[in-house]
Amino acid sequence: MSYEERYSYIPSTVLITGATGDFGRAFAERFARLGSALVLVGRDKSKLDALKSGLEESHQAKIHPCVFDMMDKKAMGTAIRTLPEDFKDVELLINNAGLALGLEPAFNCDIEDWETMIAVNNTALVQMTRLILPVMVKRKQGHIINIGSTAGTYPYPGGNVYCASKAFVKQFSLSLRADLKGTKVRVTNIEPGMIETQFSRVRFKGNEEKARQVYDNTENIHAEDVAEAVIWSATLPPKFNVNRIELMPTTQSFGPLPVERFD
Repeated sequence: MSYEERYSYIPSTVLITGATGDFGRAFAERFARLGSALVLVGRDKSKLDALKSGLEESHQAKIHPCVFDMMDKKAMGTAIRTLPEDFKDVELLINNAGLALGLEPAFNCDIEDWETMIAVNNTALVQMTRLILPVMVKRKQGHIINIGSTAGTYPYPGGNVYCASKAFVKQFSLSLRADLKGTKVRVTNIEPGMIETQFSRVRFKGNEEKARQVYDNTENIHAEDVAEAVIWSATLPPKFNVNRIELMPTTQSFGPLPVERFD
């Protein structure tokens, strides 16, 4: 059986935000291999061009790069409304762009870090969804996969706004499902736990030592493992909706609720 024959359904056109990050590249590679046309969104043109060239060379992929910052609402709208004819009917939207900044307690956090997380993780996600969704509803065909996090279910010290932003993504995904009854449009929230990527390097603003310590002395899973969950949920027959997938490395689990003790 060939790689393509393993899958029941292959989306014709896939739009991936945050395409040059670890997750985005892993998703793009898998869908390019399946033969989907790709709309790749990123803010760094050189990284997008390199990704495009690599996928074209390795998979003869059909790719349209979109260069804009996810916090630029006007640029986002222009890019989506002017997609070329061959790419405009997006069948799968993967809302992947997101980040965490800082791990300080709420009373010591930088308010600008909070605002950035909300802007990228929530505001940009709902704006992109609103731009793409009407076409899916009109065609009665489509799938939105949001990349959430276990942080949206299990809070942790220093997670504050990041955890809240991912809880929003989870509830927004489930609420979309309620709104989309009868439209045949699918919605899935993928909720990874600790995955070894550049996530912690971004969170700690380039502090390589702090980022490395997150993943040291354990067995981690990687972006390609999350791509397995995305591919599985996206390639099931259209009658099948996966609401949520929560995944962690086996080495990660849940902590006890802390209790303050007095002398």
